[in-house]
Amino acid sequence: MKLLPTAKLLKLTLFCTAAISTSIVAPSALSLIPGLNVATAYAEQEQKTKRVPALREKVYSQLARAQKLADDGDVKGGLEALDSIQERAASMNSYEVAMMHNFYGFIYYNENDLPKAIASFEKVVAEEAIPESLRLSTTFSLAQLAMANSDYTKVISFLDDWDSINTQPKTEGYYLLRAQTYYQLKDYKKGLEYISQVIALSDSEGKTPKENWLVLQRAMYYSLNQTDKVVEVLERMVKLYNKPEYWVQLSGMYGETGREKQQLAVIEAAYQQGFLTSKSDLRQLAQVYLYNGLAFKAAKVMSDAIDKDIAEKTAKNYAFVAEAMIQAKEDEKSITYFAKAADLSEHGKYDQRLAEVFVNTEQYEEAADAARKALDKGGLDFESNAFVALGMAQYNMQNFDASILAFEQAEKHKKSQRLAQQWIKYVKREKVHAETLRTALL
Repeated sequence: MKLLPTAKLLKLTLFCTAAISTSIVAPSALSLIPGLNVATAYAEQEQKTKRVPALREKVYSQLARAQKLADDGDVKGGLEALDSIQERAASMNSYEVAMMHNFYGFIYYNENDLPKAIASFEKVVAEEAIPESLRLSTTFSLAQLAMANSDYTKVISFLDDWDSINTQPKTEGYYLLRAQTYYQLKDYKKGLEYISQVIALSDSEGKTPKENWLVLQRAMYYSLNQTDKVVEVLERMVKLYNKPEYWVQLSGMYGETGREKQQLAVIEAAYQQGFLTSKSDLRQLAQVYLYNGLAFKAAKVMSDAIDKDIAEKTAKNYAFVAEAMIQAKEDEKSITYFAKAADLSEHGKYDQRLAEVFVNTEQYEEAADAARKALDKGGLDFESNAFVALGMAQYNMQNFDASILAFEQAEKHKKSQRLAQQWIKYVKREKVHAETLRTALL
């Protein structure tokens, strides 16, 4: 059973977007910018190759002063100190220039000025004579910053650069960043390759995949219309995380893929666990019950939701309960809800339904009143039905002339023409019979 596809898609999309935004790699300043601590950078000279020049004591002390100013909250002073160092950049070697730009980048990042931070770190990797470890980690940090700055094309470019110099096994962070970026670029096929590798890597190590990884994988499968795969991911999410929204989404996807019995079982299990609390979830449960022939349960769920002020007291909701009661063969119980729906509506559609129910329950005066009210209000989809109900009510009250008049109005409508003609003949015969009987009794 496919229910509310647009609403469901919106819900899925919103949830996925929220989850992805919180999972974007946004590390602390220290992990984002390798070697930005000047003392660490100075000590790193022991590890560099012969091609990397030394970070001299004089430059080190100047960078240390800029760092202290920034650490003490004097960002302007820190930048001014760096500017004074940059004025003498012509006398600095490549590694010293790189460390200067590295620290510019740190300050800009700390001030949330991502474009300037990115520009500074690009200058770091532009220097030839720097340690490969610094080039590698800074390039990856650039990809992370570009992601945070929503510059997805640049993310891919930086990651490609990182790939060209990296010699170590790729980490979960790499695959995840690739996956997130391709998702944002709407290249879901490529994105799936990377997020699936993250999850497979976790599975191979006997770990539980992170929730937001599965959220991202599910979103990509949904975007590619691979609904069976969406179901598989949701089944796993239900088992691993047991969250209400995953139960509801799994039920909805079972409906989309034509697995109505599984849909019913899952959404009912969610209801029994107290997971269905919103009006949309309870309405979906009611619809699933109705679709599966459990009309009374459908009516009960919706009426309880209305009574508890979870669902609004609207004509539409009252009418849903009423129609479910009709399907459950509880015509008498439907009357209250049709009456409430009618009172809240300017059109006469629910008054017409009320008239039909009154006829079925042999409450003919009430049926006639409701039919007349429906016709007075107007806005009916099938006006002929109101005339038929009025005609039947009048006939059963022995008001033959009024009944014939009502059926003559119904006869004008093509939809009810044949039925009205049959009733007119029948009522006329009954009228003659009643008059003959009355004459005989006089």
